[in-house]
Amino acid sequence: MTQPQPTNTPNLNEPKFGFNQYAERLNGRAAMIGFVLTLVIEYFTGKGLLSWLGLN
Repeated sequence: MTQPQPTNTPNLNEPKFGFNQYAERLNGRAAMIGFVLTLVIEYFTGKGLLSWLGLN
């Protein structure tokens, strides 16, 4: 005798960690902000990122 299969799928909340849409969207936004801030720093200081960090 077999068990009947459920007819509906549970509605689970998406986790806020790991590889999911929320994490990927947040990572993309952080990368865009970092890139723009790097350009702003280079524009106002007149130095490249490596020079600004003291690596060049």
